[in-house]
Amino acid sequence: MDNKFKKYIVFWFSQAVSQLGSQMTSFALILWAYSQTNAAMTVSLMSFFNYVPYILASIVAGAFVDSHSKKKIMLVSDTIAAGCSLAVLILSGSGVLRMYHIYMINFVIGLMNAFQGPASAVAVGRMVPQEKLAQVSGMNSFSDNLILVLAPVLSASLFAFGGLKIVLCIDLFSFAFAFFVLLFWIRIPESGLVKGDEKGVFRGCREGFRYLGDNRAVLTIIVTMALLNFFSRLTYENILSPMILARSGNDSFVLGVVNAVMGIGGILGGILVAAGKFGKNSVRMIYFSAMLSFLLGDLTMGLGRGLILWSFAGLMASLPIPFINAGQNVILYHKVPAEIQGRIFAVRNAIQFCTIPVGILLGGFLADYVFEPFMGGENALASVLHILVGNGSGSGMAVMFLCTGVLGSLSSYVFYRSRSVQTLNE
Repeated sequence: MDNKFKKYIVFWFSQAVSQLGSQMTSFALILWAYSQTNAAMTVSLMSFFNYVPYILASIVAGAFVDSHSKKKIMLVSDTIAAGCSLAVLILSGSGVLRMYHIYMINFVIGLMNAFQGPASAVAVGRMVPQEKLAQVSGMNSFSDNLILVLAPVLSASLFAFGGLKIVLCIDLFSFAFAFFVLLFWIRIPESGLVKGDEKGVFRGCREGFRYLGDNRAVLTIIVTMALLNFFSRLTYENILSPMILARSGNDSFVLGVVNAVMGIGGILGGILVAAGKFGKNSVRMIYFSAMLSFLLGDLTMGLGRGLILWSFAGLMASLPIPFINAGQNVILYHKVPAEIQGRIFAVRNAIQFCTIPVGILLGGFLADYVFEPFMGGENALASVLHILVGNGSGSGMAVMFLCTGVLGSLSSYVFYRSRSVQTLNE
């Protein structure tokens, strides 16, 4: 194995450990917040204050990343994020922690992620041989999904045992491990840095958008990912839990199994990609995987009325995601010049993630005020839909899954057949 790639594996492992600690803290804060307020809106606001600064700062972060050391940006961003965890630990230990403190801290963390994300993405392109990029994406998907499975379990167990403080201490230890690995062990090649006094951050942002305007195929790929994020927040990450609980008689065991299977699907997909079990056509890999996820995931989730079908749907929805991410990363690393990758990755993040808050807010509204009341009424269309998804509480949310399944698969096919995307196959 190439020594360069060995060092990347060490870097990947250390970042995964740090990410596990951060996710454990995020989940513990949700438990703490809900215990203080008993209001779901507080959890939504925590996500809101994390995503909004991330999206806004991503617009200007790219030029800064291109003109500064990626390693230093990651070290500083991670240190400030760890400082936020330390602040929560001190406030909690003093008995003065309040919800507005959490909102402010999430705002700062979101801001730091806007710089850390593109810096890390560019660093991967510098550290890893081109032929290993897809495998690296698979490794990242594997660790991300494994963390999604482990973090809630570990966090809830530790929170019950020692409260918020013990989770925060573990988070700080995981940060220290990743920090020292990056500081003393990892070298990130730097090339083509643009001096900050030569290009302002807003000019860099304009250049990022101008590049995408001139490269419609890359822009189409990014818009596709934004659409996938929108649909996933509209259903899977928004109404999946209430739908299953409503249709299973509030059976938390069923919900837990479905969520676990979804995490396992992502892990399996990551393993397959990391092992090189993917096609060489990155465009086809993106869009065929997306169509598969919508058709076998969303449609089956809506049609299902029990644990077996819901679990199958969760598996088929999550397993293709690592293939989608790997296809996008390979295209971006191959098509975007190294000296402007920071700008492009930052602008990409702003476009891709701007749909997430919209999906979160719209999904809950449509479920409560449109689809559930519609399916509870007496009309011809609702009677036909009752044959497909059944009736009663949760049937409206099931119809929403049918809608995302149909619209998502059709949108993926239309984007795949577009002339600009097909140029990537030439």
